[in-house]
Amino acid sequence: MTSQVSSPAEQTDAALVGEQRSSGNGGEGKEVRRLDRVIIRFAGDSGDGMQLTGDRFTSETASFGNDLSTLPNFPAEIRAPAGTLPGVSSFQLHFADHDILTPGDAPNVLVAMNPAALKANLADVPRGAEIIVNTDEFTKRPMAKVGYATSPLEDGSLAAYNVHPVPLTTLTIEALKEFGLSRKEAERSKNMFALGLLSWMYHRPTEGTEKFLRAKFAKKPDIAEANVTAFRAGWNFGETTEDFAVSYEVAPATKAFPTGTYRNISGNLALSYGLVAASQQADLPLYLGSYPITPASDILHELSKHKNFGVRTFQAEDEIAGIGAALGAAFGGALAVTTTSGPGVALKSETIGLAVSLELPLLIVDIQRGGPSTGLPTKTEQADLLQAMYGRNGEAPVPIVAPRTPADCFDAALDAARIALTYRTPVFLLSDGYLANGSEPWRIPDVGELPDLRVQFASGPNHELADGTEVFWPYKRDAQTLARPWAVPGTPGLEHRIGGIEKQDGTGNISYDPANHDFMVRTRQAKIDGIEVPDLVVDDPADDSGRGAGTLVIGWGSTYGPITAAVRRVRGAGERIAQAHLRHLNPVPRNLGEVLARYDKVIVPEMNLGQLATLLRAKYLVDARSHTQVSGMPFKAEQLAEVFKEAIND
Repeated sequence: MTSQVSSPAEQTDAALVGEQRSSGNGGEGKEVRRLDRVIIRFAGDSGDGMQLTGDRFTSETASFGNDLSTLPNFPAEIRAPAGTLPGVSSFQLHFADHDILTPGDAPNVLVAMNPAALKANLADVPRGAEIIVNTDEFTKRPMAKVGYATSPLEDGSLAAYNVHPVPLTTLTIEALKEFGLSRKEAERSKNMFALGLLSWMYHRPTEGTEKFLRAKFAKKPDIAEANVTAFRAGWNFGETTEDFAVSYEVAPATKAFPTGTYRNISGNLALSYGLVAASQQADLPLYLGSYPITPASDILHELSKHKNFGVRTFQAEDEIAGIGAALGAAFGGALAVTTTSGPGVALKSETIGLAVSLELPLLIVDIQRGGPSTGLPTKTEQADLLQAMYGRNGEAPVPIVAPRTPADCFDAALDAARIALTYRTPVFLLSDGYLANGSEPWRIPDVGELPDLRVQFASGPNHELADGTEVFWPYKRDAQTLARPWAVPGTPGLEHRIGGIEKQDGTGNISYDPANHDFMVRTRQAKIDGIEVPDLVVDDPADDSGRGAGTLVIGWGSTYGPITAAVRRVRGAGERIAQAHLRHLNPVPRNLGEVLARYDKVIVPEMNLGQLATLLRAKYLVDARSHTQVSGMPFKAEQLAEVFKEAIND
């Protein structure tokens, strides 16, 4: 979905604010309240379609023009045990009439499709929030599965919440009587009934969802119409039932973004589009050698759709074959990419080292997840930084780029491609599960805004011997970038030796000479150290006397949203605090040391046990304070705000 919005205005991540009025739009005589933001969480069994429900609500919210941020959360199993706590799937959406940064700390509305969904999510729901419960599932056996001895709908344990008991299953089956479906088939549409009800509650558009359902089930028109009917029944239920006396409006975020055409986009989709754009701007074919792994597989799926842009995808038999094919494509003159998650990086490490030795452009996209080993496939983590930095034998330096939001994955992919092509080096692009699966509005850029990434292949001799003979030296370097020439196989006269054994400077011949090895190791490091990256920008609003803050929060990757939201809260409480965020982790910006030295206290929030903090301490001898979390979930803004306040007043 795309939408048009007007010029920007910076606004805080405010609390819910309501304006009440009466309107016939949500049912005759029903009250309509205006809110500035809402956080909704859909939760149910992994077979209840919560991700689809959340995706549809998100798409309609994006088309309406709200700013938004999402957090899908689902089990690693294809079909987890039904009705159990490990089998609960949820989708949280935060949408607002102003600029927001996170999916929200706690839901204002919880839709619980069964007892397991209620129990798994209730601890996150604040007192006074609304809970919509599918009462049909609160029978003895489902409740016993999750440890409810008595029904929470009847024992008073939910007295602190505004509970709406709705027999979703019964109402859905009743609405679909005319279709002659079996009970089991009809039950599958209860998520669409719930979506219709929530769409009524928050005045979401409906045309897009109905069009989507008819397209999705085009080969089964009866099923398509059944889902549309369930969706409309949910809407009508909200409009007519006495239990929902109030509906809500959240106005479009007309002042949150620069003028442009926007669409909702997930991190993996933005990254895929960024890779396609990079290949077009480089005028090179895009080659992806990959092995499916959660949460990176979506990139393989998406890129396989774009053969019309010269994209070639290869689903290899394993991780090693995937990167081997990609490196071969790089040797052949393509913009080469391999995608994986943490366990796959370990398997690819030898070939990454080979790419360092060959000095060929190669993008290694690591969508980080919880580890070690296979760890938590569907949960997020930032624990691959040191692996990306040092996880190869020998001195094998590799640049590292990390996007900070789902939409930023597009720009980060272009940036990583720029570095790889300009400096002839493999480059790590470190995203994570939170960015990959989360989504936000993205302004579709004009092609004229994209960087020119075209490169010149070697076309003839580049060195003159003492006797005047002109020859091709594959390791004769560009004086500014230290990049070696990129010679496409088959070009007459440019034959040269490749392989992982150390090369002689210039000629590329095999060399075991100690002095040459020392020189080549230092040269490869100097090439990475010399990569041009922008200076680190610090957000440090001075007070009336011109003094800046004494405390700096520095982060990387997906912690940007929670950190920035927390910084806003701290400043809103009258405290002074500075913020900076690293996109380039190797090499780091040249002014990083000077920035760190300006502050009395440096806090580094990370979803690992302090990997960036360790690097900062080692390189700059700064007392960087770690605040870490490895729960598989992103930071909450309120949690970080308290940590920052304590540090300021320490």
